[in-house]
Amino acid sequence: MSGAAQDYAAAPLARSNAGARFETWLWIAQRASAALLALCVLVHLITIIYAVRHGLSGEAILARTRGNGAGLAFYMLYVLAIAVHAPIGLRSLCQEWLGWRSGSLNWFIAALALALFAFGLRAGWAVFAGPV
Repeated sequence: MSGAAQDYAAAPLARSNAGARFETWLWIAQRASAALLALCVLVHLITIIYAVRHGLSGEAILARTRGNGAGLAFYMLYVLAIAVHAPIGLRSLCQEWLGWRSGSLNWFIAALALALFAFGLRAGWAVFAGPV
């Protein structure tokens, strides 16, 4: 087989390998974000239970979160985990249930991830900085 013919024959294999690598990285990101989410949800629930048991009002909770850099860092990590985990899961659902496998799905999922991240950052900043 000539060099050009050999390159042409190898092209689909290279594309399938790149696709398999991409899917592998998505799988890793999904699992890593799930582990981070488990930790964040646990901390969040413990915080809620503490607040309820000690009779903290919404105003008291916001007074504690305003200007709290550690709280902001935790919340941003939580938002990042959500922005990674949820869109990857939705992508799998769209592929399995709707048969949506075109490149537009990846663009839609990327836009969704960006929106989740942006809105989450905005909410976190509002709790940290207070009313504008």
